[in-house]
Amino acid sequence: MLNGNHSNVTEFILTGFPGLHQEYQGLASAVLFLVYFLTLIGNGTVFYLFATDRNLHKPMYYIILNLSTCDILFSTTTLPKIISKYWFQSGTISFTACFVQMYFVHYLGSVNSFILFLMALDRYLAICYPLRYTLILKNSTIYILSITFWVVANGAPLMMVIRAYPLPYCASNIINHCYCDHIGITMLACTDRAPYGFPAFMSAMITLLGPLAFIIFSYCSIIIAVLKIADSQGRRKSLSTCSTQLIVIALYYLPRCFVYLASNVGIKFSTDIRVVIVMLYSLSPPMINPLIYCLRAKDMKDSFCKQKVSSKPVG
Repeated sequence: MLNGNHSNVTEFILTGFPGLHQEYQGLASAVLFLVYFLTLIGNGTVFYLFATDRNLHKPMYYIILNLSTCDILFSTTTLPKIISKYWFQSGTISFTACFVQMYFVHYLGSVNSFILFLMALDRYLAICYPLRYTLILKNSTIYILSITFWVVANGAPLMMVIRAYPLPYCASNIINHCYCDHIGITMLACTDRAPYGFPAFMSAMITLLGPLAFIIFSYCSIIIAVLKIADSQGRRKSLSTCSTQLIVIALYYLPRCFVYLASNVGIKFSTDIRVVIVMLYSLSPPMINPLIYCLRAKDMKDSFCKQKVSSKPVG
């Protein structure tokens, strides 16, 4: 099945940012490298804090660890190739490598969505069912749910690759994007993409909107539960425990929902603007999330401050 008629195309060309003038390409690559470097450093710090501080071995921080893993893998899947395009004029990617990248882009996007669902579940149980929280959401429960999500998320992206790989690619091989994705590749197929595009769109909507529906429900329930707390200080404390997760979730979902809604109400973006928007909402959260954890999550903030103090030379 994987020996389809694609002999006319042996590699694809990633345009990166299509309208970017040559004099700005060095700056763009430097910014992308900085984003990748900060993503690795930030999420590496999360791993280090988790490994050295047993106070962080709690369900919420196991969830954050999963998200950091996903963020590192996604950035590593997408950024090195586009950086090499601008640094070494290496904009080509082999036919098979492009599909491998496409698989990981959609797979890690699905995992990310499921982890955010798990994050909302954690806060929902902690605030709406505080007495049962420790009984329901143990570390072992997080292990099982995390492994399940990492495995289940394989399904749709794998099917996308299996269906798209054998299509005949006999025309243009230029992908107007910084990385290979399903839409960018199948638009180049010399056949009607509707039978392939619609199932992929539906699976993306289920993966995106399914967790989002629960997230909206959980935070509505949390707000109702918090409003029932008579003590104003108690209300603020309950809401503050949700703020970290809410910011992370908003960074992931709001830009995506805006793009989908805009396209459905007839707002058109140029290719340049579309690529910039997609890169912003894809690569900003992995870089910003660790900063949010270390500034907003109390245990992680305390652990980070403790590491800073212990690293100071005694004088």
